[in-house]
Amino acid sequence: MDDRVRYEIYDVTMREGVPPTSQRVGETLGISSSEVLDSFRRLADAHMIVLHDDGEILMAGPFSAVPTPFHVSLLPEGVGLSCYGNCVWDALGIPAMLHADAVIDTSCAHSSTPARLYITAGELTGDGFMHFLVPARLWWLHIVYT
Repeated sequence: MDDRVRYEIYDVTMREGVPPTSQRVGETLGISSSEVLDSFRRLADAHMIVLHDDGEILMAGPFSAVPTPFHVSLLPEGVGLSCYGNCVWDALGIPAMLHADAVIDTSCAHSSTPARLYITAGELTGDGFMHFLVPARLWWLHIVYT
């Protein structure tokens, strides 16, 4: 069942830009919300998703269920998907995952200076730089804060 739930999570998220609720997944798959929440917990324990305290999805990487400082607009702007990445790395992963061009609007974590990044034909352009304070091998220790 977890594979079916995971598939449904990403099917919805990749089309709509935000993960579905347990109720929606349950209705689509014909299972109870409690079964879905149990599956969400197992998927979270396997580092497939990250959950809110209420058991609903917070992150279905690279997508965030809540607004973040990493807004991604698939091109053409205004026509394509609009969503949020959990971090700049995830924001870059969304257009890669969807094989799409995109604009990523963010800002410098230190100065709050706006930054705009472009992904065009798989190439990254824009101003600024990215700094990963926490090594990737440690991200899951405090995934919400990395």
